[in-house]
Amino acid sequence: MQEFKRQFKADGGTFEEYKVGELFDKIKVNVLKYKTSDLPNEAVDEYDLPALTAGIRNQGLNNYVPKENATILKNVISISANGANTGATFYQSNEFTVLQDAYAIKWIYSDEKLTDNQYLYLVGAISKTIYGNYEWTNKAGWERIKNDKIYIPTYFNGEIAFSYMENYIRELGNERLNILTDYLKSTGLENTELTQEEMDAVIKLRNGDVVWKEFRYDEIFNHIEQGRRLKKDDQKPGDIPFIMSGVTNTGVVNYISNPVASFPSNSITVDIFGNTFYRDFAYGLGDDTGAYYNDEKQYTKDQMLFFTSAIRKSLKGKFSYGNKLRSSQSFDFKMRLPACDGIPDYTAMDNFIIAMQKLAIRGVVKWMKDFSLVKNFEIKKSPSSIAAEPPAPYGG
Repeated sequence: MQEFKRQFKADGGTFEEYKVGELFDKIKVNVLKYKTSDLPNEAVDEYDLPALTAGIRNQGLNNYVPKENATILKNVISISANGANTGATFYQSNEFTVLQDAYAIKWIYSDEKLTDNQYLYLVGAISKTIYGNYEWTNKAGWERIKNDKIYIPTYFNGEIAFSYMENYIRELGNERLNILTDYLKSTGLENTELTQEEMDAVIKLRNGDVVWKEFRYDEIFNHIEQGRRLKKDDQKPGDIPFIMSGVTNTGVVNYISNPVASFPSNSITVDIFGNTFYRDFAYGLGDDTGAYYNDEKQYTKDQMLFFTSAIRKSLKGKFSYGNKLRSSQSFDFKMRLPACDGIPDYTAMDNFIIAMQKLAIRGVVKWMKDFSLVKNFEIKKSPSSIAAEPPAPYGG
């Protein structure tokens, strides 16, 4: 990537400042009067059009509406304008419509058709400027965003370097592909063949032959503890991951040095909304999140991942801003686990999680083989085909 940057500058390229509103315009859409609580979370019958709301899960497309009366959009950029993830920015390459708490913007020069990679580059430039700089009391609405400044690669003749963006995203993909390839080799995850035990676990689950039993949270964990309040202004820079409620970066909001209570690795966190994550590192917690672990039983990572999934499922849809979860309330909550002779079937959990990992990685390996065709693209030494550095606050 450094070579592309050097070559770009050697050819007279630079990063020029643009207001977002100089390049994009907000798209007007028909107002839909549906409530999210009344809409399905997957395509069902005539409810087959993804609808955009605030958030980052599934790029904000978490509900489906009928196409009738909807403004159908495609190949545009969406921005969250509300909630904890206000300012979250995505490229939407498939058909969708806008429902609420978010909006879509389009490239203002209609005679210039952007590629997917160019859109992704521009999303990165916008996101770097706005995401994290807006909050509940200062939402990322269009009237504010359109005046924010981003930096775009530009040739010496003043033209925007579209090919520059294109090749940057391609090279970035190749770079990440190499990292992924090395990781799979070093961890032995290239082997995606299931053992007989792993295959049997998957077949039993698919055939409905697994024996399930409900277990109380406090039967599985001998520690269920709430974090402690630590205001943002009081957080001192350091290397302790500090976790609060939310799904962005799995709830890790900062790295601190404050002498907060430390919770161990190989544990699970559950926040006030029921968001559940496995932790393979030690961390500190805010008072809106609880830690769940057992220091007497040595659960494997795979067993803990199974518990994480089981807890997440048991809590789904039960908690919100008006009904927050506290860990002290959850001792007698129950999760469903595979059981044998009345106790958790830990071997079945291990086999199932390992099998799911292998099946998922099998898809990644196939994608890697397909993507490798892109890896051999030729980069010409001209201003129109040099890849860019990632968008930087001052243009690199």
